[in-house]
Amino acid sequence: MSGHLSWRLALHACTLLLAALALPAVAQPRGLKLHVPSPDWRDQVIYFVLTDRFDDGNPRNNEQGLGEHNPREGHMYSGGDIEGIRRRLDYVQALGATAVWLTPPVLNQWHDTTHGFWGYHGYWASHFKRMDPHVGTLADYQRLSDALHRRGMYLVQDVVVNHTANFFSYGPGWRADDPAADFRPNTGSRPVPRPLQTPFHLNDPRRANDRRAGIYHWTPEIRDVTVRDEELNFQTSGLDDLNTENPRVRRALRDSFGHWVREVGVDAFRIDTAYHVPPEFFEDFLYAQDPQAPGVAHVARRTGRRDFLAFGEGFGIDPPGQTRYTRKLESYIRGEDGRQRLGGMLNFPLYAGLVDVFARGRAPVELQRRVQDMVAADARGIDPRRLPSFIDNHDVDRWLAVSGEPAMKQALLAMMTLPGIPVLYYGTEQGLVAQRASMFAGGWGSGGRDRFDTQAPLFRYTQAAVALRKAHRGFSRALPQPLQAGGAGPGVLAWRNVHEGQSRIVLFNTADAPRFVDNLEVGPPQARLRRLFDIHADTPAALPPELQVNAQGRVHLSLPPRSGTVWAVEAAPTATPPATTLRPQFDALPTEAVQGDFDITGRAPPGAAMEVIVDGDADRAQRVVAGPDGRFSVRIDTRRMTDPTLLHRLVLRASGTAADAGVSEAATFRVALPWRVLADVPQGEATGGGPQGRYVYPTHESYTRQMDLRRTRVLSAGGALRIELEMADLTRVWGPANGFDHVAFSVFIELPGRSGGARAMPGQDAELPEGMRWHLRLRAHGWSNALFGPEGADTNADGRSITPAAEIDTDAARRTVRLTIPSESLGDPASLSGARVFVSTWDWDGGWRPLAPAAGSFTVGGGDPAAPKVWSASPVIRLP
Repeated sequence: MSGHLSWRLALHACTLLLAALALPAVAQPRGLKLHVPSPDWRDQVIYFVLTDRFDDGNPRNNEQGLGEHNPREGHMYSGGDIEGIRRRLDYVQALGATAVWLTPPVLNQWHDTTHGFWGYHGYWASHFKRMDPHVGTLADYQRLSDALHRRGMYLVQDVVVNHTANFFSYGPGWRADDPAADFRPNTGSRPVPRPLQTPFHLNDPRRANDRRAGIYHWTPEIRDVTVRDEELNFQTSGLDDLNTENPRVRRALRDSFGHWVREVGVDAFRIDTAYHVPPEFFEDFLYAQDPQAPGVAHVARRTGRRDFLAFGEGFGIDPPGQTRYTRKLESYIRGEDGRQRLGGMLNFPLYAGLVDVFARGRAPVELQRRVQDMVAADARGIDPRRLPSFIDNHDVDRWLAVSGEPAMKQALLAMMTLPGIPVLYYGTEQGLVAQRASMFAGGWGSGGRDRFDTQAPLFRYTQAAVALRKAHRGFSRALPQPLQAGGAGPGVLAWRNVHEGQSRIVLFNTADAPRFVDNLEVGPPQARLRRLFDIHADTPAALPPELQVNAQGRVHLSLPPRSGTVWAVEAAPTATPPATTLRPQFDALPTEAVQGDFDITGRAPPGAAMEVIVDGDADRAQRVVAGPDGRFSVRIDTRRMTDPTLLHRLVLRASGTAADAGVSEAATFRVALPWRVLADVPQGEATGGGPQGRYVYPTHESYTRQMDLRRTRVLSAGGALRIELEMADLTRVWGPANGFDHVAFSVFIELPGRSGGARAMPGQDAELPEGMRWHLRLRAHGWSNALFGPEGADTNADGRSITPAAEIDTDAARRTVRLTIPSESLGDPASLSGARVFVSTWDWDGGWRPLAPAAGSFTVGGGDPAAPKVWSASPVIRLP
């Protein structure tokens, strides 16, 4: 950090301290331990609870007079509350968590009858300083804070500063210069028609006083979240956008949220939709020197909290090689002058890397690059150790909805061994699949039983991974040093962690098959690796408890599928390791990308038998024997190599020798296979959707025929399959990671010569036409991308998770989504001739969007709820 920047930060810190000292301390309530010093947040592990779905400790508060308590429906109240959290703290602490983050407890709009939504989640405030009776009383909340603090644990509250609930909207006649034009009060708001709190009740621009107050931005809904003006000033999902530039709004928000620190003893805030307010807002929110409504950080200091953590939520993930969203994230933590804003941001870039690499089978180098970006940010004053990290939450698919347990165990281990504050989403440790399912027997999605089993295998695994992090402080302090990362498909990923003279190696195989890691530079020559943690511990797949490093400081090792191991590097033993007996060599490999199978040549001792290993895949290694002159030649199969940007790795290993003996240096090459069009099927414009064209779109204005399929093209290269879908429209209303929303695709593939398969279209209440049976199914929407096999699939179950997943590319200008399915996931077919492909569209919102006789704001109309959920569909396409 530059001296200029350090000086500014020191001055800023002194200003904060002096302001805090000028304010009187907040007294500790008698008998309650509400106020405690801030912890070192780097050492914390946060357990995130969606309060309504965690546990029902007080059934008397479930029903407040609107018939809202209905655990049979996922969009209604299930009954979880603060008392339920308090009585389960033994469970949370046993997992290893040190803090509880709960969704907003403030008074909410309970029902929006206009759109058919219920406010069980807490993000639709009608009063920012009152408790919502569904979750409990102020006394209940104080007792939770007291119980946490007496355990040495901490309380994190979710807060919203961007919006209130949906109390008004605008029709198509909205005008920026006349906020009263086509203004529409939400007459369906229950139990109150407008906010109850001053000044947020001034929400009708038809009244001159309200309009002059300027509490709101008086704007319609966001249509394209990538337009910065809309992101900052328009309504997010129809929620009334606060004018956070207005000093009156800022003071009211400081007063509202400082209240929870003073009265309850909240230790940290998670700030919802942070990207929808200007980053400068947080300097005022946290550090304003207003005697009547001081910044929240000042309020916290008066309670003895010198490091009140406020971290924001901001969804945005850069494609490989780009940094737009990374820099945006950083701008919410520090200003250009180095001034502190938020204490951190949820680490969505890391989340993307974890999902892409462990769940979807992307090349490990993609996660390595994101980790390197984190390390680089540290030099810019963005401490990655204070960025909360996660593998799933209430706004994205649960991990097990897109992948399996082996991949989830790897992601959890990676999160626990990388810098950041790990966040565990409730129920992940119990194997929950539905995004907002309940942990208690009486709640929605629980399966009729409690899910607080401390002997459950996933609970015990998560507990062990948390314990590993706590036992080795380097994982929360040191910045990782990359060692090796596969550049083509799933495979090897390794980094080194060095702290206070202690070195640890974290090593993964992200593939579903064994991989050979070669030339891994782990430490001093002839050192010893001692195993600290192994995903496969106590199974035949476990790696040896100790490994010997060779004279070059390297190890070569066969890794079992989906392995994850942590090693301590220790001093060399007295024994001398065996000398290398063979070092075969390659001749020069092609420097340009090749367009098909090619030959490599090299030399080795005459008669030497070797294995040629490509991308670490020892199961597909080719055997080759050097001739009398020591020369050899072998042909490389490229059917899996369709991406010219990927760097493939090739090594030679002597057959029948120890893993350390006879391993060549690695060589690399690229492949660019040509794509061939197999089918091009246009479709005519339809007036409606569904089997008979009778379905109608949801009535919400954001729907603009995004589910209408216009053309399907199928291409192949090597053993891979590419499906290009041209749509009537593509939108990005909600900032989807995959570049499109308001549509979900299901692609079904029947492979030639394969038996078995399934006919059911999971979740869509339909079967495939023309007797087709699928062997591979792709489900993709704006935030998800998953492949499944037919094993275990039925009307309600997706089937077996398959990696690597498809690659998704979106061309908004051409209204086209391109889905590329790797050869490996298709079983490396020798030919795709005779394969059949079927594409269907619908929509997704935490599950398949509901269908009803009459359309609603976010309900498809024109059909019985159990009728097929297929809007558009291609014909069954047989490949030539």
